[in-house]
Amino acid sequence: MKTKEKFIKYTDLLIAWSKKINLVAPSTLNDIESRHIADSVQLSDYLPKDAIIADMGSGAGFPGVVLAILGWDIIAIESVGKKADFLRELKKELDLDNLEIFNGRLEDFIKNNKNDNIIFTARAFAPLIKILYFVYGVKNSRLFLLKGREIESEILAAKTDFNFDYQLSPSKTGDGFILTVQNIKLFHTK
Repeated sequence: MKTKEKFIKYTDLLIAWSKKINLVAPSTLNDIESRHIADSVQLSDYLPKDAIIADMGSGAGFPGVVLAILGWDIIAIESVGKKADFLRELKKELDLDNLEIFNGRLEDFIKNNKNDNIIFTARAFAPLIKILYFVYGVKNSRLFLLKGREIESEILAAKTDFNFDYQLSPSKTGDGFILTVQNIKLFHTK
């Protein structure tokens, strides 16, 4: 199946499953391609091809499944069983051998993870400070996050507990940003 066909099938499956479980806001189902897929695709301009990528809170598969369709090796982390079932269906129906599903909490994935140098991605997952607390124990981890308009206040809040290098790039698909974070150091523990 070609990439374009996979995205069409992905869209069809998302619409069908959204009638059963809440995957994306119902008001965005008419604009899946630009609202969700294109938003996720823009990360492909930033990610190295040979990285281990863990997508936090994969839910409907944005950005993780989109990146898997484009060829990246992805671990989709999803704690909600029904959403993990949806991701498994996508893996099967889209023939994505490069997509691994971890049905559990992010903390458990990190605790059981044996790899350093992981790239974490997320879209609409959690405030930056919470994400940093999750991942700071993974050596050399980097974050590539799709964030909204309020990202500058999230950065300021995170800077109270962490020191990190970051770059903010405007989104090509809306008024949000792509936030890249690395060199994460915790100032203190709570």
